[in-house]
Amino acid sequence: MTLDEIWKTVLGEIELQISRPNFLMWLKTSRLLSKDEREGAVTVGVPNNFTKEWVEQRYHKMILSSLRNLDSSIRNISYVIQSHELNLSSKKPKQEQVPETQTPLLDIKVDELTNLNPRYTLQSFIVGSSNELAYAAMTAVTQSVGKKYNPLFIYGGVGLGKTHLIQGAGNEIKNQYQNKIKVLYVPSEKFIHDVVQAIRNRRMEDVKSRYRNVDVLIVDDIQFIGGKEATELEFFHTFNILYEKSKQIIISSDRPPAAIPTLEERLKSRFEGGMIVDISYPDYETRLAILRAKVQEKGWHVEDKILEATAAKVQRNIRELEGVLNKIIFYQDVKKENVDLKRLDAITNEILKAVPKNINPNNILKAVADFFEVSPNDLISKTRKREVVEPRQIAMYLLRELLNLSYPYVGEKLGNRDHTTAIHACAKINKEINNNSSLNQKILMIKEIVYKM
Repeated sequence: MTLDEIWKTVLGEIELQISRPNFLMWLKTSRLLSKDEREGAVTVGVPNNFTKEWVEQRYHKMILSSLRNLDSSIRNISYVIQSHELNLSSKKPKQEQVPETQTPLLDIKVDELTNLNPRYTLQSFIVGSSNELAYAAMTAVTQSVGKKYNPLFIYGGVGLGKTHLIQGAGNEIKNQYQNKIKVLYVPSEKFIHDVVQAIRNRRMEDVKSRYRNVDVLIVDDIQFIGGKEATELEFFHTFNILYEKSKQIIISSDRPPAAIPTLEERLKSRFEGGMIVDISYPDYETRLAILRAKVQEKGWHVEDKILEATAAKVQRNIRELEGVLNKIIFYQDVKKENVDLKRLDAITNEILKAVPKNINPNNILKAVADFFEVSPNDLISKTRKREVVEPRQIAMYLLRELLNLSYPYVGEKLGNRDHTTAIHACAKINKEINNNSSLNQKILMIKEIVYKM
């Protein structure tokens, strides 16, 4: 395998483990520069010192693990600063040219002024029943910036296209108004980092100047600021100033404001004062449309029966869908192996890490408790507080669905309750799940937590 092929495989694995915004900001523009077989060392190039420090602190172990999965002899990674221009112009023997179907790692450059990735557009966003309301709301915002649906709060599970949609709106506004409207996109982790650094260096005015002097502020994964008092306070004031000036605020999260327990009530109130829409899990038709669009965009060739089977097998999120597709292309174009339905099964099992057979009741209770930010003891207690009733009913439902446990056992596991209580809870959730997209999404997200335990 060439260095580019190795690194593409590594990035493909890591992209499935971290949020899309973080992947694009910190790792997308990285490159594997060298590999010393004798020393078991590799060198990774990154664009600047800030990125170097962040990658070393946050992603080093993940990168080393992925590299060792490909080559167990690798023991050490060095990170160096290397510009885009140098990376792109690095010399290669002609016989090792990257296949035409392989996407160059550095083909997309994030706009330094807006932090927007130009590959995300509203035109390339696949609209289906799971996201049509969110798309319609976002389109309306681009046509009437700051005047309609402000703030606009988009929520949904991991890998469902939230980042694509909000960045697509940012690019649409930027292009439509020919940069006359100042747009800024920021993952919440970057906002937190900026606040922490500003406090440490006594430069809060820099943060205020950066985030309060824009026309459109787009914040991704807002749930991560919950519980961080200084960051919440700064964002609260920033929100108020922008809102009072009729500046557009777009926010994304993995759950609605009311379901973020660590978020201050005053922020929840601000978010709930605008438009709140969800993106749910895509149906089969939408998943297939996404795959076909991706294949057409990249100029790849994949048999239609393989695309259809992939859409049927991968149901959780779009990121996993793209991960399986990238793996198919890797086998076809790099390893020169034909991907049939048997090979596809192996790929999907590898990517999805199929449901473990050792799931137990305690895993399920812990996953439910972690998701709703309550303790497992709350689930089995006698309390009938509103914030505990729903998690307890969902826990009962999942014990039945994932483990097929008897109603008496489920009732006993949830605080020695009568089996009729378990029957009622399971029937209630089972009835509502088909009509309540928010509930369905919660359950799917909890299942993901269980599967990763």
